[in-house]
Amino acid sequence: MTYRVCFVCTGNICRSPMAEAVFRARVAEAGLQDMVEVDSAGTGGWHEGDGADPRTVAVLEENGYAIAHTARQFQPSWFSRLDLVIALDASHLGALRRLAPTEQDARKVRLLRSYDPAAGDDLDVPDPYYGGADGFEECLEMVEGASAGLLAAVRKDMEGRAA
Repeated sequence: MTYRVCFVCTGNICRSPMAEAVFRARVAEAGLQDMVEVDSAGTGGWHEGDGADPRTVAVLEENGYAIAHTARQFQPSWFSRLDLVIALDASHLGALRRLAPTEQDARKVRLLRSYDPAAGDDLDVPDPYYGGADGFEECLEMVEGASAGLLAAVRKDMEGRAA
């Protein structure tokens, strides 16, 4: 059975495609690419059909990550096929939980940085869109910091389902 994870930010051109690329790499490194499907979306449709922000692409490529991305808007109907919906900040968390058709679906929504023990109380990944390259590098650091914990949680959830 395939385990499905969707990362969600506002426009699906900066944070969520970055998280998707990094987590997809971690899944592949763990040898789970045939069992875990990773994608991303935005809470809004402003950038639907666009590629990832060139600064996102540059930071990912500079750090050895591959990305092929087309922005899209998250749809409530997707909850039924997803195992985890990973929000990049608290505003996305709230919007996604309001979109969830059921309480069970709302429980699938989590903040990415909640998987990073070093994150402390600040669980938002700041939006780098209106800033410079340093914001995109900071975003990548936060995404990478949470990816190991997220992968461990996905593995545990997958094992629980297999038992």
